Amino acid sequence: MFFFLKLLVISGEILTKYDKIYQDEKGIYQMKVHNVSLKISAVRPEQYPDEGYPEIGLVGRSNVGKSSLINRLINRKSYARTSSQPGKTQTLNFYDVESMLYLVDVPGYGYAKVSKAEREKWGRMIETYLTQRETLRGVVSLIDARHEPTELDVQMVEFLHYYELPILVVATKIDKVSRSKWNKVEKDIKKKIKIEEQDELILFSATEKIGEEEVWNWIEKRTKITEGVQDNGI
Repeated sequence: MFFFLKLLVISGEILTKYDKIYQDEKGIYQMKVHNVSLKISAVRPEQYPDEGYPEIGLVGRSNVGKSSLINRLINRKSYARTSSQPGKTQTLNFYDVESMLYLVDVPGYGYAKVSKAEREKWGRMIETYLTQRETLRGVVSLIDARHEPTELDVQMVEFLHYYELPILVVATKIDKVSRSKWNKVEKDIKKKIKIEEQDELILFSATEKIGEEEVWNWIEKRTKITEGVQDNGI
């Protein structure tokens, strides 16, 4: 929902193309996201957007909450379609946020009720995007906080480590877990998927807005959005 902005001051005036900037209780300047669009649903590299905006990919098992995370970040209730039926996302969905970056909803893995050929096709599509996309700045790996990471979750993080992609692990649906068990959730995830020193782990709930600002902060660091604002002289 919020980008963390540096204050741009020239002759004592804040220069910005956004109309709602405010200073929070921590003294950090923030802006609300106003403009979002689904740019394209792609299956091949030639269909990817070509504006050159930095991108953040979101990966995870089917029905882990990728669409809910996107909706929470952009402050929309149902812009990214959510479904109780796993396997609904079958394309790479590029969400244009303020014409500054793309959030890319990657098809969920681990959905058994599709053919082997279909799963292999999705796998090739996901691997091609994650390994060849030059504008990809980091990957958010979502894991259901209610359950231990699966073997597929472990394999995905190992894959991302192999290709040296920056990783943010987000434990979704944390509001469904007793607060007294949150520390255990963190420890279990770190142990199971072998989070490395440079990785980050955030507990998240779309309904309770837990972890929202922390996720945006990580995205801002990876995409250098504020530097882009300054460079453009906005």
